[in-house]
Amino acid sequence: MKKLMMAAVVAAFGFAGAAHAESVKIGTAGPMTGQYASFGKQMKDGFDMAVKDINAAGGVLGKKIEGKVYDDACDPKQAVAVANKAVGDGVVFMAGHFCSGSSIPASKVYEEEGVVMISPASTNPKLTDEGGPNVFRVCGRDDQQGKTAAEFIAKEFPDARVAIFHDKTAYGKGLADEMRKRFHELGKKEVMYGSYTAGEKDYSALVSKLKKNKIDILYLGGYHTEAGLIVRQMRDQGMKTRLMSGDALVTQEYWNITGPAGEGTLMTFSPDPRKSPAAAEVVKKFEAAGINPEGYVLYTYAAVQAWKQAAEAAKTVDPAKVTEALHKGKFKTVLGELSFNEKGDVSLPGYVVYIWHDGKYMYYDEYKKAMKK
Repeated sequence: MKKLMMAAVVAAFGFAGAAHAESVKIGTAGPMTGQYASFGKQMKDGFDMAVKDINAAGGVLGKKIEGKVYDDACDPKQAVAVANKAVGDGVVFMAGHFCSGSSIPASKVYEEEGVVMISPASTNPKLTDEGGPNVFRVCGRDDQQGKTAAEFIAKEFPDARVAIFHDKTAYGKGLADEMRKRFHELGKKEVMYGSYTAGEKDYSALVSKLKKNKIDILYLGGYHTEAGLIVRQMRDQGMKTRLMSGDALVTQEYWNITGPAGEGTLMTFSPDPRKSPAAAEVVKKFEAAGINPEGYVLYTYAAVQAWKQAAEAAKTVDPAKVTEALHKGKFKTVLGELSFNEKGDVSLPGYVVYIWHDGKYMYYDEYKKAMKK
């Protein structure tokens, strides 16, 4: 009840004048620049198309939507500045942020100022465990994702020598630690556990340690840029160690970094929304526009859809009433029908395992079947 009881507080902030505006301002925020900009582009693509489609259908409650895009560069301090800027701009809904390390501090601003937040991509449990009534996500959580990875490794590679490393971020460390926790519950023990620094170019020291310890599988809590470099540098040292990571590898840019060295990389991500019948028509629109709706494109689109439907159910864009509607309703989106629990977590299926093969990622089970033919 915490979130619903607090919802009334939200009404006191940030809504002045919004009901009388000629248009309704909503935003998305993520790494539009920097080393994770490929994910920012995914968010922007999904957001822009959602705004375009909603406006083409008459807007929300008879008003056009004005979409605003903000760059937080996956930096916590910049994310807080962005959140305050969005509040000052009169944004009533934020489809963001991307990195958990940005979403968590930004959510405090949105809670205080009364802005509905639905993250398409932030998976750290703290976002919704500790967030206010107005904080939601349409993606899964790392305690789901890490569990899936640990169980997969224990089953598919029971005798493997496993190392677990993270990049010290809220996302990376959180994911690695959730995987490690479940791995231990299964009676398994990693050979190595440690961290690395994001943004570096030379990971040869780490790679040498992995080689010395004869690591078969490296589980990495971190992003695609460093993961790609580490894989390449492992191959440069003649290592066949397989890398497994999380949803931050769901971008074609990962393969652009690794080339053939990325073959066989494993990752966890939700069931591919591009294959959902609910997304078929929208996927065609993206493809016609020359956009591959990979990764978090459709998740961002779905976040906007859910907000619009909640606003229509509430008959207002007042964030407090939209928050209540989001907690109570069921919403038809490109991800399928979804709802939110008391914390703001989504009802959608959790995680499955993918493999990078020949420049594309595919379901691991489908890959295994294809290899048997």
